Amino acid sequence: MYLTRKAIARRTFLKGLAGTALALPLLDSMIPAMVKAAESKAPVRLGFAYVPNGIINLKGEWKPAVTGSGFEFASTMKALEPYRSQLLVLSGLTQNGGRALGDGPGDHARAGATWLTGVHPKKTEGADIHSGISVDQIAAREFGKQTQIASLEIGLEAAGLAGGCDSGYSCAYTNTVSWRSPTTPLPVEVNPRAVFERLFGDGQSTDPAARLARMKEDSSILDFMMEDVSRMKTGLGARDKNKLSEYLEAIRDIERRIQLAEAQNASFKMPLMDKPGGIPDDFSEHAKLMIDLQVIAFQADLTRVGTFMIAREGSNRSYKQIEVPDGHHSVTHHQNDPDKIDKTIKINEFHVKTFAYYVDKMKNTPDGDGSLLDHSMLLYGSSISDGNKHTHDDLPLVLVGGGNGQIKGGRHLSYPNETPMNNLLVAMLDKAGVKTEKFGDATGEIDRLSEV
Repeated sequence: MYLTRKAIARRTFLKGLAGTALALPLLDSMIPAMVKAAESKAPVRLGFAYVPNGIINLKGEWKPAVTGSGFEFASTMKALEPYRSQLLVLSGLTQNGGRALGDGPGDHARAGATWLTGVHPKKTEGADIHSGISVDQIAAREFGKQTQIASLEIGLEAAGLAGGCDSGYSCAYTNTVSWRSPTTPLPVEVNPRAVFERLFGDGQSTDPAARLARMKEDSSILDFMMEDVSRMKTGLGARDKNKLSEYLEAIRDIERRIQLAEAQNASFKMPLMDKPGGIPDDFSEHAKLMIDLQVIAFQADLTRVGTFMIAREGSNRSYKQIEVPDGHHSVTHHQNDPDKIDKTIKINEFHVKTFAYYVDKMKNTPDGDGSLLDHSMLLYGSSISDGNKHTHDDLPLVLVGGGNGQIKGGRHLSYPNETPMNNLLVAMLDKAGVKTEKFGDATGEIDRLSEV
């Protein structure tokens, strides 16, 4: 580690045109030589990745057959095997608020609304929606005191229409998993251009052609910062220089990919509808762009909290790229039809591979004396277990990341059935340094996350 008695300020920015500010990643030179190791730890980041419609486990496709450290990865989860040492498979947890509790049908809406709030939502299609404050926003209230952006809410599927989306429940419940207050759901941003500009500054027009013209004229926000970068590099150690170069190159690569998507969109005229500029047609490329933006936001400490919806709850999106032209929601109601079961499993595996890209980016992004994954907790899963039956117990959940040394991975932890998932969320808050007295039906913190 390159250490000096006088450290660069953690919240140092490079200044570009029109007041654009570019935050820096955590460099070794930001840590004073005289500061104790315990005081120089990187901050904990919290990420929540949601998949809709449950995950099939009819023949052990998801849940490992044994508990403890000797488990084998089931077929659907195979893409996460390279990260075994920093991964916990969690089974037996329940979101009771997702059940009907006298309200009848509407399990998909309740699943989306309860996953991070733990609160049974009010059944309404009107403006009088009511759920609870989600765990990410409880953390954001604290973390946002030290970051530019309190939290990022991103996704890969645009919001549903206003009004009702599921058996008398408002679309607000299926469109997001993040709630700032019991009556304020936070919208999910699916356009990488919009996320990029939120992080690094915006322009004057939302028109794709106008954006292309502006980007060609300006070239890149980084071009106007290179003089500052060059001057800063002269005082950095070799490892810091590499970190800074890799960080800036990642931003430039994201710019290039967004511009390519916008060029494609600008040349393709769709009748009777507007297609947002910057959204790639290819699902995987779209996912990678959004994940890269989330990772850079974590790396630069622009935010420490993020939610990522791979699709809206109840989504009927098709996945032709993996030879599943049928709607996702439709095939989950398989009624034991082998063809529909196979198609659902394909979608489940595809989603896990998408999340594996997220994990890999975090693992390979330096942060302080480790990686972003070392200093994070990423929760992946759904608030429905069996999509055919709409069950809300024994939820499919995976927790990845070291949590700054507080999580011991490489294990399958099975808890007594009906253990509140909210116990896990309270434990995650606690390990992130955020205390909460009451959260949903939590009965305390889940145990064994840190020990054998």
